[in-house]
Amino acid sequence: MKQACEEIERREDPLADRSLPTRRALLRSAGALALGAAGAASLARSAAAAYPDRPVRIIVPFAAGGPSDLTARLMGVKLGEALGQTFVVENRPGAGSNLGTAAAARAAPDGYTLLVTSSAFVVNPSLYRQVPYDPAKDFAPITELDTSPNVFIATLASGITSMQGLIARARAKPDELSYASAGVGTTPHLAGELLKITAGIKVTHVPFQGAGPAMQSILGGVVPLMCGSLPGAHPSIMEKSVRALAVTGTERWFDMPDVPTMLELGFAGFVSDTFHSMLAPAGTPPEIVDRLATTSLNILKQPEFHERLRTLGFEVIAKGPEALRRRIAEEVPRYRDLIAKAGIERV
Repeated sequence: MKQACEEIERREDPLADRSLPTRRALLRSAGALALGAAGAASLARSAAAAYPDRPVRIIVPFAAGGPSDLTARLMGVKLGEALGQTFVVENRPGAGSNLGTAAAARAAPDGYTLLVTSSAFVVNPSLYRQVPYDPAKDFAPITELDTSPNVFIATLASGITSMQGLIARARAKPDELSYASAGVGTTPHLAGELLKITAGIKVTHVPFQGAGPAMQSILGGVVPLMCGSLPGAHPSIMEKSVRALAVTGTERWFDMPDVPTMLELGFAGFVSDTFHSMLAPAGTPPEIVDRLATTSLNILKQPEFHERLRTLGFEVIAKGPEALRRRIAEEVPRYRDLIAKAGIERV
């Protein structure tokens, strides 16, 4: 009877499209989609609960042996111990870290490819004309790992013993002084440019291909000044081969109590550090991100691990996904403004 009524209704309506699905068919389809979505969500939760059940790759977009690589390897060992799986570091250097970062962004968002990178992650969008990733959209933040301040150093032969002395010399003899850095767009380079802007001085930037060659240049007396990341400069400072003038962190470094911060010297807001963070491709299941974040924060808060990083020149940050997301949102425009003010041309 019901089918007959439906047939009569279709005949009485000449505009009825008999190719359209019936209400019952639509309901069946909707139910199937809902069941499919629920099943997919259940599978995702199951996969997250078992995570990790195979080796995890940590992409480091820099060459082996640098600060990012060191941080990633230390974290990889500890994550492996905590989660019962192998975490393998894969170095993918090139284009100022852009190549490795892009590879991580394109990886499957399943938690088995992670990225450990430096401040280049937030600097490069303003330094390069084209960047193959969006720092806000292409990644799921996991945790801020550690940071190291930059440090201004001078050769003993230069006769410069303080930041005030450096500024006085630069003002008295414009363009005579030069400073080395690990390369254009690195945070030490940008700290040097910030000094020039805030102090109103002229000092020539001499970029090198990495922190090692830059340090060799100042140890060899090729340039009188350098701004470098603390881990690379720390041994020479402690050996008194060079003189530290100021650090760019928020506090004095624990084993360099006589070296003031730029803030103490009256440079308001002068904080410049190189921070390391861990991220995953966007779309990585939240349960996996949360597990990695919780495990990483627990590792970073272990006193012996914390002390190990400090002896290498790093200070632990240990902040989770939301803090890292905020930092990325704040630092991208901050470096964009500094690069513009310094007149640094995009690569």
